[in-house]
Amino acid sequence: MENLTHRVRAFAEERDWQQFHTPKNLTMALAGEVGELIAEFQWLTPKQSAAVMSDQDAGSRVRAEIGDVMIYLTRLADVLGIDLVEAALTKLEDSARRYPVEQTRGSAAKHP
Repeated sequence: MENLTHRVRAFAEERDWQQFHTPKNLTMALAGEVGELIAEFQWLTPKQSAAVMSDQDAGSRVRAEIGDVMIYLTRLADVLGIDLVEAALTKLEDSARRYPVEQTRGSAAKHP
């Protein structure tokens, strides 16, 4: 993760783009890229969506959009000084407390 963060930061610095990489702009760009990822799945059936990577063209587009999402999320976290791995692990621990296995196994119900 650290290597990716450094490479994304260097990419922006080499182009003097850090001036545009405000949290607001990065969040909006991230949302746009998530929208493009969503568009790849929009009209697929559940079965088709599960098999999307077996289609060379669709799989390539999905991989590219996930790459874009990851880049913008990495850059946003870097600008805000957030360790992405630590944030994800903390959130996972919180979710484990909120959704204990014995109470939530097999259920998609949202915790109150």
